[in-house]
Amino acid sequence: MHYDAVLFDFDGVVVENPSSKRLYDALGRTYETFGRTGPAAETFQELMRGDFESIATRCRSLGIKTDSFCAQAAREMVRTQREEVERGLRSAYDDVTAMRSLEAPLGIVSDNHPTVVSTLLDRFGLRSLFETVYGCPLTPDGLARRKPDPTNIEAAIDDLEAEAALYVGDRAVDIQAADNAGIDSVLVSRADAERAIEEARTVLDS
Repeated sequence: MHYDAVLFDFDGVVVENPSSKRLYDALGRTYETFGRTGPAAETFQELMRGDFESIATRCRSLGIKTDSFCAQAAREMVRTQREEVERGLRSAYDDVTAMRSLEAPLGIVSDNHPTVVSTLLDRFGLRSLFETVYGCPLTPDGLARRKPDPTNIEAAIDDLEAEAALYVGDRAVDIQAADNAGIDSVLVSRADAERAIEEARTVLDS
């Protein structure tokens, strides 16, 4: 099969996964900003699912404006991930340089915040490799576009004017999103993936 474009997930494929524990702590700080002690584990799970309605319901019950909460959560989570990189706790994978040998146009479709994706691509000198980049902001529309929703994949395909694209991911939801977009996919396995999953389980069980 000849592919005329290759799309990549970001976390766990291009760069190492963020720490679920540190993201959980970022949500805790978000609640503290509004003078609340919130159920950060449940909110973390809702954000990962892209469940804006549950987040909105939780904010209303706590007397917090949903838009204000999501904006502050985005700031905290972006700052946390920047600090991970600055402290050397997170990096790009060594084999990402092999992407330079691919002749087809490349793109990124990630569930992470677009500011994080752009910042890390610039930080690791990878931005020029990708002709189009999509992330998911913490807004109703952004969360609705989280995978397995195919909207961002379809948008990236249109940007690259591709007729036969391939999506490279590291989770089952990536494969499902590619299926929903009607394209082929490849599942990669990274050494830190199991650690990230176990850490996420620990956070959600706490």
